[in-house]
Amino acid sequence: YNLHQNYPNPFNPVTQIKYAIPKDEFVKCTIYDLMGEEVRSLVRQNKDAGIHSIQWNATNNKGKIVSAGEYLVKIKIGDFTQTKKMIFIK
Repeated sequence: YNLHQNYPNPFNPVTQIKYAIPKDEFVKCTIYDLMGEEVRSLVRQNKDAGIHSIQWNATNNKGKIVSAGEYLVKIKIGDFTQTKKMIFIK
């Protein structure tokens, strides 16, 4: 299991998030603000083993552009959890 650092970072307006899983599993990938509030749910589904890529366009679950600042991307796959910090600039 591995959550790679998003690229580019800092980013504007879109960033790419890659992760790797060794076997088919349910994946949950979520963006949070620094207060721990969910900003955007990116993935909540079963994924095949391998390397996957997601793009985040700095929008929240309602489709609105978020404020510039630091955000956390968190991936949860079974018992595995990993978090990385991202910086969105306008």
